[in-house]
Amino acid sequence: MASLQGRRPVRGKIRPPQRKTNTESQFDKTWSTLANAIITIHEQKAYTLSYEEVYRCGYNLVIHKYGERLYNGVKDLIEEHLESEAEKKIVPVLGLADTSPAEGVQVLKAIQKLWKHHVTCLLMISDILVHMDKNYVPQSRLPRTYDMGLFLFRDTIIRSPKHPIHSHLQMVLLNQITMERRGDVIDRGAIKSCTEMLLEMKENNSVDSIYVSDFEVLFVETSREFYRVESDDLVRQFDPPEYMRKVESRLDEEQLRCSHYLTEKTEPKIRQIVEQEMIAKHLKNVMEMENWGLKQLLVNNRLQDLERMYRLFSRVTNGSKELQEGVSSFLKECGKAINANVRESSIENTEKGVPLGVALALRWVQEVLDLKEKFDIILVSAFAKDKSFETAINSAFESFVNLNPKAPEFMSLFIDNKLKKDFKGKSDDEVDTILNKTTTLFRFLSDRDVFERYYKQHLSNRLLHGKSISDEAERGMITKLKIECGYQFTTKLEGMFTDMRVLTDTMTSFKEFLTNAVEPPPFELNVTVLTSTFWPVPTTPVSCNLPGDFLAATRVFERFYTSRHNGRKLTWHTTMGNVDLRATFNARKHELSVSTMAAVVLLLFNNLPDGEALSYATIEQETGMPPEHLKRTLQSIACGKFKILIKEPKSRDIGDMDTFKFNAAFQEKLSRIKIQTVASKVETAVELKETQEKVEDARKHMAEAAIVRVMKNRKSLDHNNLVAEVISQLQGRFNPAPSLIKKRIEALIEREYLERAPGDRTIYNYMA
Repeated sequence: MASLQGRRPVRGKIRPPQRKTNTESQFDKTWSTLANAIITIHEQKAYTLSYEEVYRCGYNLVIHKYGERLYNGVKDLIEEHLESEAEKKIVPVLGLADTSPAEGVQVLKAIQKLWKHHVTCLLMISDILVHMDKNYVPQSRLPRTYDMGLFLFRDTIIRSPKHPIHSHLQMVLLNQITMERRGDVIDRGAIKSCTEMLLEMKENNSVDSIYVSDFEVLFVETSREFYRVESDDLVRQFDPPEYMRKVESRLDEEQLRCSHYLTEKTEPKIRQIVEQEMIAKHLKNVMEMENWGLKQLLVNNRLQDLERMYRLFSRVTNGSKELQEGVSSFLKECGKAINANVRESSIENTEKGVPLGVALALRWVQEVLDLKEKFDIILVSAFAKDKSFETAINSAFESFVNLNPKAPEFMSLFIDNKLKKDFKGKSDDEVDTILNKTTTLFRFLSDRDVFERYYKQHLSNRLLHGKSISDEAERGMITKLKIECGYQFTTKLEGMFTDMRVLTDTMTSFKEFLTNAVEPPPFELNVTVLTSTFWPVPTTPVSCNLPGDFLAATRVFERFYTSRHNGRKLTWHTTMGNVDLRATFNARKHELSVSTMAAVVLLLFNNLPDGEALSYATIEQETGMPPEHLKRTLQSIACGKFKILIKEPKSRDIGDMDTFKFNAAFQEKLSRIKIQTVASKVETAVELKETQEKVEDARKHMAEAAIVRVMKNRKSLDHNNLVAEVISQLQGRFNPAPSLIKKRIEALIEREYLERAPGDRTIYNYMA
């Protein structure tokens, strides 16, 4: 066999070209087939291709290690195709965007048409290069064919370095949105297609789409400027309700815009811009506008506008707080006006020498209740029962209610009036509703101990004179007070009802006693025995010279009572009793129901000759009554509706030189006449001062009791913690000042209930 001999290398600088190997020749042939297939796909003639043949071409190139050349070749072909298409189909329409914003949509349609064709082609090309995507691409850490095609569209078309496609695309999208914001009709479908395109294309090595970097950032910036200008214009042009409707409409529009043709991820960003530019920057302007600002909306109960303001303001930082402060400020102004009316009426009546009437108290409470009801509706209908708004409203009520020093008395008078008159004919539900409203006002009181003092007085009058319409309503009110303040608050009130229950048994026993009495009273006697610790009776009874028959009757009852209750002492209070008298006039006889003091005065005229008068001085001397009680008594029987006595000179006031005579010509259709004593339903300045002094004394005792309770339990405690615990215990009755507690601590130290700890004067020790 012939042996193979090696060739000698040809010497010289010029070498003949080497022949292509069979492998390279095969690559050229295979690549040519594959390249022609890609071109055919771009020409939309893929139906002429054999999928198996072109797939085999890609497969063979990869397994023969030509993956890199294949990948780059495909990339170059796609890029060339995109550049060519941009020149032919997109660049010619770019000028339309410069000449007419409305025609600029043609740019979007051209880009979108090319995009759809490109994506379709990429899917086909990816199908024939599956083997490359599964083997070569992962090993080389390159994008898959489809992703590479998207990057090429991004860099060749959207961000073309040769043509201003990028800027025109942004301009057209923003112009179309601005046109729609101004009320024009636009092609939403074209915009939606473009935004979906931008969302599908990603940045290199990132999950973020170029939608954010190429469009959203600019969209947010231009939107901020648009709404900054528009909000300034709208605030000047429209009143607050209309302005808020515009803002709400803009928020809805932007939400729909993001939902229809942008993306939901953009919605929070654009919403924040609208809220910041149209709401946050104009909070105070909208609230304080003279025409239909917050004050006018509240005055006129514009619930829908208030609800819209609440929803919009709640969207921004401090918006809800600003609205709460505005509502609270308005409420305090209303309360200030209500209190001012009371003070003006008080001053006016004082100047006339007439004490302030109950009508003023009823009006004040009713106005506060009406205001509370109004804001309860606003809270539910406009503020969605927001707890923070409820707190602000209640705080405002508490503030102005406690600025009225007569608030505890007024509230008690209001309840007194309801329980005596207004509940007549009302159902249990209606009564409970009214009591609940009144209890709501009671919660605002800080001086609850003062209210208790007045309520006891009014309750005692209702019980003793039988003026209460319903015992069930009385007990219902006490139950509500017990729930609010605890059993200690109502212990004495419940004790008053206990005395009234015992009364029936006492009088039954007294009647049995009279059957065997040697000298029974000359008239029917009913006595109400009261426990002095429960009832608001004066320590010293008002002086009054009772007639002999009255004194004899009281002695009979005293013998009866002391025989059954050894050690108890009875004190007679003539200011709290009633007497039924039979009086004979020229026309007819009448039965008069009057106070004990009025009966004492009328009986002075019993043996007086007809037509003879008694002077005020004589009556005062005979009855022994204090002037203030005597004058009110005479007013009731000589100056009221039923003039049993005739006063000279005629006037409403009782003077020291006045004279009185029996009115024999008195006429009245009713056979039984009830004459109530004229009294000041609301305390005078002097009486108020006396009440305040009594309250202060009571508060000293309550504070000392609380201090002792705390120290007895803790044994040793520093000053600040002791004050805090005492305030906590007393807040249900009144708000004690730290200075009051400090004084009571000093008093207890002097009386050796407490002592200062050796070495530290801020610590107290309890002394057993």
